[in-house]
Amino acid sequence: MKKRDLPSKICLTCKRPFSWRKKWERDWEHVKYCSVKCKRNKRHESH
Repeated sequence: MKKRDLPSKICLTCKRPFSWRKKWERDWEHVKYCSVKCKRNKRHESH
């Protein structure tokens, strides 16, 4: 599968798109942040 065909999401912290990664294979539907840094600096999702 080519990278352009992989699913993608928008990070809740930095608002940038990020693509599916093999390490997220089992938990892709629960992934919300593109990196550990964004997860650590998460903003309130309700705003």
